[in-house]
Amino acid sequence: MNETRQDAWTEDEDKILADTVLKFIREGQTQLEAFKEVAHTLSRTSAACGFRWNATIRKQYHHAIQNAKEQRKNGFKKQTIFATTSPGDFPQSHTINTAIKILERMRTEYPQEKHKEHEKQLERVIKENEQLKSKLAKYDKAWEEVNSAWLQVKN
Repeated sequence: MNETRQDAWTEDEDKILADTVLKFIREGQTQLEAFKEVAHTLSRTSAACGFRWNATIRKQYHHAIQNAKEQRKNGFKKQTIFATTSPGDFPQSHTINTAIKILERMRTEYPQEKHKEHEKQLERVIKENEQLKSKLAKYDKAWEEVNSAWLQVKN
């Protein structure tokens, strides 16, 4: 039963979350804004990102958070994560493989989501079309009855 859940967080995703939150802290932005950005990048909800940060990641990055707050106070807003922290601040280095994995995941999941949205939209349009055809048939029948009554009155 050691199977990894499909929606389980990877170390690389944790790293992206931490890097982004630390960057936002340094730049004087809110953690909520960071969670929104990470949510978009990782195809997760901002609530999931916030929960992951508060429940797990934040404890591991205590010193990095303090450094980021100090840098914000000292006016060092735009430095990168690599220039402002020591290697010991992070459990693993961020790799190009992380970016590749995220992009592959986005490539496979986004088209599927769009396809599902298009299918639902198509179903709604087909249903609406059927309803309109039904209404049109009723109006045609009513028109024929009115026309027939008119012809009877006229003759």
